[in-house]
Amino acid sequence: MELREVLVTRRMPESGMELISKEYKVRVWEEDRPIPRDKLLEMAKGVEGIACMLTDRIDRAVMESAGPGLKVIATMAVGFDHIEIAEATRRGILVGNTPGVLTEATADLTWALILSIARRIVEGDKMTRQGRFNGWGPTLLLGADFSGKTIGIIGMGRIGFAVAKRAFGFGMKIIYFDPRRLSPEREKEISARPVSLPDLLKGADFVCLHCPLGKDSYHLIGGTELGLMKPSAYLINVARGPVVDEPALVQALREKRIAGAALDVYEKEPLLSAGLTELGNVVLAPHLGSASIETRDKMAIMTAQNLLAGLRGELPPYVVNPEARNAGRKTPPS
Repeated sequence: MELREVLVTRRMPESGMELISKEYKVRVWEEDRPIPRDKLLEMAKGVEGIACMLTDRIDRAVMESAGPGLKVIATMAVGFDHIEIAEATRRGILVGNTPGVLTEATADLTWALILSIARRIVEGDKMTRQGRFNGWGPTLLLGADFSGKTIGIIGMGRIGFAVAKRAFGFGMKIIYFDPRRLSPEREKEISARPVSLPDLLKGADFVCLHCPLGKDSYHLIGGTELGLMKPSAYLINVARGPVVDEPALVQALREKRIAGAALDVYEKEPLLSAGLTELGNVVLAPHLGSASIETRDKMAIMTAQNLLAGLRGELPPYVVNPEARNAGRKTPPS
């Protein structure tokens, strides 16, 4: 009997690929870049499941290309704003993501960025490689301290809390902004204090973004918000690129209205706003938040588990839209 087919939009670690290929014929976009839109639509035709990446827009057109047999979409990511969840639910297509598994890795990367920008590690590395390091100097690449400083966390979910725990270990004061306040017990655990967004921006020496992307967080940090920050403050974004108005950030950095920024995500990723790469007071990472071997293996396995469960007619272990199960298997009218 011919194996049914699924689409994997980019080769995952083998831990996940092996689980899927044991039971299904797999179509894979093999190139080391996001799958082009026309190829995505073409390769989705007739598949029963799609394992996608954060870089793939899975919308009505993709679902229609796959046809009425599409049962499940599994994304190898925590965020799922790249998938039209309402449309998938309407069509009875289950969606799964990979929550929790990348919390510690992303929190570690956040601190790698904080340390790199505040202690000017990247500048120092470049200087040393170029042969411009002439020995220790009393004013050479002076940076910021952490103990006693204030970190402001926007979005106190799993990752935000993990970042705060690390900040607590550095002896920092912790303030946060989140529509959903932590329990008193959780606040006490890290000595965190909830504040308004303007107060956070005015009071923090380090502003860390860990909020999901949605209509309320699009360009949450723009020119006005950057203008509230201290001239000595740093902005760190490991959330989603469009949370920050990138051209406004470039202008603020160029005019040194803030001390610096460290970014792991970009507004029009992988494209960068004009002028960003020319600035010395910014650290630019290529979306490495979850990029540890162990974490990516776990993400691949979770993605495969979500995909296989949906293909069996079961709820994925990490389902986003369980109500899709009640929508039936009929394709809704166009």
